[in-house]
Amino acid sequence: MKKIQMVDLKGQYDNIKEVVNTSIQEVLETTSYINGPKVHQFQKNLEQYLGVKHVIPCANGTDALQIAMMGLGLKPGDEVITADFTFAATVEVIALLQLTPVLVDVNEDDFNINIEAIKKAITPKTKAIVPVHLFGQCANMEAILEIAEAHNLFVIEDNAQAIGATYTFKEGNKAKAGTIGHVASTSFFPSKNLGCYGDGGAIFTNDDALAHTIRGIVNHGMYERYHHDVVGVNSRLDSIQAAVLDAKLPHLNTYNKARQAAAIKYNKAFEGIDKIIMPKLSNGCKTICDTCDCHVFHQYTLRVLGVDRDALVKHLNEKAIPCGVYYPIPLHLQKAYLDSRYNEADFTVTNQLVKDVISLPMHTELDDEQIEFITSTIINFING
Repeated sequence: MKKIQMVDLKGQYDNIKEVVNTSIQEVLETTSYINGPKVHQFQKNLEQYLGVKHVIPCANGTDALQIAMMGLGLKPGDEVITADFTFAATVEVIALLQLTPVLVDVNEDDFNINIEAIKKAITPKTKAIVPVHLFGQCANMEAILEIAEAHNLFVIEDNAQAIGATYTFKEGNKAKAGTIGHVASTSFFPSKNLGCYGDGGAIFTNDDALAHTIRGIVNHGMYERYHHDVVGVNSRLDSIQAAVLDAKLPHLNTYNKARQAAAIKYNKAFEGIDKIIMPKLSNGCKTICDTCDCHVFHQYTLRVLGVDRDALVKHLNEKAIPCGVYYPIPLHLQKAYLDSRYNEADFTVTNQLVKDVISLPMHTELDDEQIEFITSTIINFING
């Protein structure tokens, strides 16, 4: 059996080596390393794939989220509601801009931001909601858009984990994750479903004026060289990373289908195990099927009940099975984001999830032998 990887970037590269190497070599030959043709080519191809008017590449996913907020003109003290159960980058950029982060609980089944918790958290100072499309599927965007419209709020999608996922509205119309709110950010960190070979990110929007503002922000506030019209930052996707991403983009749907196929096999193996709660789909799907892409499984995350989760992690590591705990500490309990306004009774789900969750290897190169070994090891541990 091949060595099990949490993410097998080498195996993925081997399958597309020729096209990736050729794409990188084109950049080396042109020496257009910043804002070169490959960046613009990737931008256009990603716009077409997503069905969005504007993709603005930048240096990384954290920058993308910060720049999106800067583009909206949010002011210090404005409140921004987001999920307590996610990676710190989401709340980090809110604090960096001297906005006020307002953390709320998530759903027990799909781990995404809870709609009733959003409603409860709104005050006259609230200016934006940041739904995080966690682990590969969209938050309840229809309900979030309704809340935003009723209270005149911006919706900023954190799409770092769900590129390629599709959201279906009640009327049956569909949209790609990251194209639904006013603006969205994504990350091209190597382990993402669409990842480069370094850092990279992008902002998406259908708003022409906002796109124009953001294009200036990412490049020192310049639209014309040495003319600084807005306060900006230095955050550009370099041409080599764009070359890698453009080579991989045509494979994204195939990659996501491979992740879904692995998730189906995990689910089948864990059927009937009472102490395991498998990932739930929140877009009206009863189970993972071949015809939908509502969940693209950036992570395959289980909840284990009545099981010593940390002992399970140790056992898997001893068996050379990598795994992850995303996330072990709620954001509202992180030292950097402690706030006397928070009430523990408002975070019952998150406080439980951090004790229960475990993420298993999930990538495009998982094979049946590896999945069988992973699942049987977990089941044997649970059954004692």
